[in-house]
This record gives sequence, C-alpha cells and structure tokens, in this order.
Amino acid sequence: MTADISILGAGAFGTALAVALSVNGPVTLWGRETGWGRENPRLPGVTLPEGVEVTDRLDRALAPVMLLAIPAQSLGAFLRDHAADLDGRALVSCAKGIDLSTGRSPARLIAEAFPGAIPAVLTGPSFAADIARGLPTALTLACADADAGHRLQHALATPALRLYRTTDVTGAELGGALKNVIAIAAGAAIGAGFGDSARAAIVTRGFAEMTRLATAMGAEADTLSGLSGLGDLILTTTSDQSRNYRFGLALGRGETFDPSVTVEGAATARAVAALAPRVGVEMPISTQVAHLAEGHLGVKQAVETLLARPLKEE
Repeated sequence: MTADISILGAGAFGTALAVALSVNGPVTLWGRETGWGRENPRLPGVTLPEGVEVTDRLDRALAPVMLLAIPAQSLGAFLRDHAADLDGRALVSCAKGIDLSTGRSPARLIAEAFPGAIPAVLTGPSFAADIARGLPTALTLACADADAGHRLQHALATPALRLYRTTDVTGAELGGALKNVIAIAAGAAIGAGFGDSARAAIVTRGFAEMTRLATAMGAEADTLSGLSGLGDLILTTTSDQSRNYRFGLALGRGETFDPSVTVEGAATARAVAALAPRVGVEMPISTQVAHLAEGHLGVKQAVETLLARPLKEE
C-alpha cells in the first residue's frame, strides 16, 4: 500500500487523524511502539480501518505529505534526528505548544530545521475520540504560502473534517498553545471549588492574555477569535476530555495526575512565563499556572495573587 499521506506519532490524536483521513485513501501511521495491532490502547474502542498501515519503521512512512502528531516538547529533537528523511516533504505540525528549551513554536522549529520548507499547522477545537468516530469537526489549517495551504486543505479535508485556511501561522499556533494554559487554570478553579463564575472570569481574562501575546508577536487579532483560538479555548476549558483541564482539576483537588499523560499546557506555561517579559506583555494567569505546574504555590495562593492585582478597566 502506497500512501500519499502519513502521520508520524501514534498517540490518540495521530491515530484519530489516520482513521479520519483514510476515507480519502491509504494512510500510513508511524509510531515507536506499534505492537498493539488494530486497536491503539491510547484510543480505546476504535478499530483501525484497512486503509491504515501501522509501522514502527520510518522508511515505510515517508510520504509527500507528512503530519507531525508529535508533542511540542519532543518535536525539535525528532526533526534533528530525522532531517535527511523529512527534507523536501510537506510537513504539517499537529502539536500545540511552545518548545520550553528554545521558546520556538512547532512551525518555527520546522522552518529552522528545513530552511527551504513551507511549514503548515493543523490546529483547532477537536478531541481525538470525536475525530475517530467521524463526528463533525472544524479545524484551522495555517500556512504562510496561500497556494500550498490551498493544496493541503483539499488533501486533508474529509466529509466530516472541515478545514478553514489561514496564512496567519503565528496566530493559529499561539491560539492552540496558549489555550492549554488557560484550560489548566480553569480546571484548577473548578477543582478547588471556586465555581463556574470563577471559571468564566478565567476564560475571559485568559483569552485577553492570549490575544495580547499573540498580537505582540505579529499575529492577527481576528485569528485568535477563530477556531484555533477562541473555539479551542471554549472546548478545552469546559470538557473533561481535555487533558489540560483534567490536569488543572487534579491540581485544584490536590490530587496526583497520571504522569504518563502528556500535558502540553504545563510546559507551555513555563515557556510563556519566560517569553512574555521579553515582548513586554503581562500574562498574570499564565504566570500563575507556571508556578502551579512547578509546585511553587497552591491554587488558593494563585487566586489570591490574581485578586490582589490593581483594579483597572477591562
């Protein structure tokens, strides 16, 4: 089976994308551990269709279009280790985060690893289980090259997976990364028993933070109001399916969270806490989430710090 599209990263989201895209034609799904057969334990209850080939050999997963469903904190090293194999292909990042060691977004990591590449980003409000079940989902496809973005949009859209195109890669990426931080804060508020009104305040003021940082870094404000920003923020701050929200719940309740579950928002909060002062932007909620994730203070202390900030106009 020869596939025009492959997904690198056999986690829940990568597996779900493979299932969804297989309705258009053969898809190859690569992962380091693929001995689980036709049902990935990271996505229980979903059987891979015949159109999906699963492999742990990267040479069998090389395709003209490659979706990188690899966590943001692992992406840089992966690109460096496999530069010879990936060069010259259309690379689409599906990660939501900011690299803690470099402060770079996934698209920036791709561009630096492959100077001639035109990186694209697939992001927006979505849960792996919904995508795998074929439920209607709308995502943002961001690519600075409008023609390349148009081609990718048609290659990756399915009857149930609707893609909206933008050339604002910075805005799309930062929306997807920063909403994870706010989701942790929202979960912590609910977990600590502060109620839905407190969560609404966190989400609203958190969205203001997201927009401030993104526009300071060159993004368009309208992008943050779209699927990759506000849409994803609403989803991840209101659903137990969100890993970042569940992590926040655990923090608020004083419970231990499963260390095997990837929580991109925790590392992103730390990256944002270092990045925001350099671009002259205040990010009070994100800063408190960074302290929470590092165990430097508790939820009640974080809330007291936020409430003690000077009163001002909205």
